[in-house]
Amino acid sequence: MALPRRLTSNAIRTRKGARFPVVTAYDAPFGRCAEAAGFDVVLVGDSLGMVVLGYESTNQVTLDDMCRHAGAVARGTERAHVMVDMPFGSYEASDEHAITSAVALVRSGASSVKLEGGTSVAPRIAAIARAGIPVVAHIGLLPQTAALASGFRRQTDRRALLADARAVQDAGAFSVVLEMVDPEGAAETTAMLSIPTIGIGAGIACDGQVLVMHDVLGLYPHVPSFAKRYAELATDATTALRAFAEDVRAGTFPIGPESAREPASALYPTIARGPEV
Repeated sequence: MALPRRLTSNAIRTRKGARFPVVTAYDAPFGRCAEAAGFDVVLVGDSLGMVVLGYESTNQVTLDDMCRHAGAVARGTERAHVMVDMPFGSYEASDEHAITSAVALVRSGASSVKLEGGTSVAPRIAAIARAGIPVVAHIGLLPQTAALASGFRRQTDRRALLADARAVQDAGAFSVVLEMVDPEGAAETTAMLSIPTIGIGAGIACDGQVLVMHDVLGLYPHVPSFAKRYAELATDATTALRAFAEDVRAGTFPIGPESAREPASALYPTIARGPEV
């Protein structure tokens, strides 16, 4: 049976002028949740370095990390377009290196790749696009290098923003993320471009909006000022785990000896049934 067709980059390009949501995911279960919630664009961000792997920045994330998590999200979804970040060090050296890295991500399950930078990386965007791989650009605040240069602060140089936006569009990007730019600059950029903008901390005028899954669900303790929590799952998870631990200590889990007499098909239904044919 043929697999459902995933949303293409061309379909996303036609959303210029429409509002659409994007959320990050880093594994199969949350990819499945995002798709079930109606998201048809999912970003496997290198933010996984902090929110999943416990690193201090995105700089420590490797291409192997991104390939592994891209594959997990792709396996957990069916129709969603899976954008995947190219991590620090995977595209800067040369066009050839950038293409090789992008191919590795596509082979892992990426529908498109995203890289940070404007005019400086336009040649890389063009090279990857010529190789037939859809590319998303990322301008404004660039997390991979912000800690090494200006720091994590709102970008207010509108002339540089517009120049970067033109450069990445001309290079062949089908969409562009605007991170932490002033809302007026984001509005002007969105109006100028023929490709969709996806904002994160960039105001309401962007075509799409993206947030980190762990910020939305309340799973990460440090939330950016522009994010909004829609749940407090870290609190719920801690409460559930505490209840389990207390049941074990009190001897009330397992419930009783009858639980040990359950048939294997009841205890492990998917394993006992074996592979489906």
